[in-house]
Amino acid sequence: MTKHTLVAAGAAAIAAIALAVAAPLAASAHVRVDPDQAAPGGYSVLTFRVPTESATAGTVGLEVDFPTATPFTSVSYQPVPGWSATVTTSKLAKPVKISGATVTEAPTKIVWTADPGVQIKPGQFQEFSISAGIVPDTGKIEMPAIQTYSDGSVVKWDQPTPASGEEPEHPAPTLYINDAPPSSSKTAPTVVTSTPAPAASITASDAIALGLGIAGLALAAIALVVAVLGLVRRPRPATTAEHPGAAPQSPTREDGV
Repeated sequence: MTKHTLVAAGAAAIAAIALAVAAPLAASAHVRVDPDQAAPGGYSVLTFRVPTESATAGTVGLEVDFPTATPFTSVSYQPVPGWSATVTTSKLAKPVKISGATVTEAPTKIVWTADPGVQIKPGQFQEFSISAGIVPDTGKIEMPAIQTYSDGSVVKWDQPTPASGEEPEHPAPTLYINDAPPSSSKTAPTVVTSTPAPAASITASDAIALGLGIAGLALAAIALVVAVLGLVRRPRPATTAEHPGAAPQSPTREDGV
């Protein structure tokens, strides 16, 4: 096997490993709301998890729209270092009754903007949390989001997820209230109280599993590179055939005899 063939084989193997790692990461990198279920009539802490999918630009803005037909009565946000947030309250096109009261205005949008020099870099994610309520007594609510990158490009997360559960390319963050999430099939919906289930433990276990998988692939790639370099750099033993004009030399004794 020639040196060129060995190097090409090593590069191809490493590229295949990189693609195998990147594919599942890209498929799961969506702007999501956690938890995705809540009970009607109370308040719930909702967290928008925002990954940066671009390999060349960072996330510098996030805009989330709230429903107006079944609105929240109030929205407050948790401060995020390096980011500012603005909640927009608008007059509703049609007043709605909530807990016996007529509501004519409601929060309709929240915008997070990164401070100068701050961004969610490629390969990173950030979480933005709000306290929202009163959770409307309805099946589900979609909260379309717009993600803005440092190069000026935007990604709209506004496509509804069908009942089959097959996610579109850019699904809108969805909060299920009386409806069951698509992944629950026909089982009864499970609701949560105003205090969400601890997402940290779920995220940590997922991260550990993913980290171990990536580490194993990385070690395999390193071993492959070392093996290729060893074969390429291994010196060839000299033979008399390589120097046809040279006569074999007799060993020289140190005593001069």
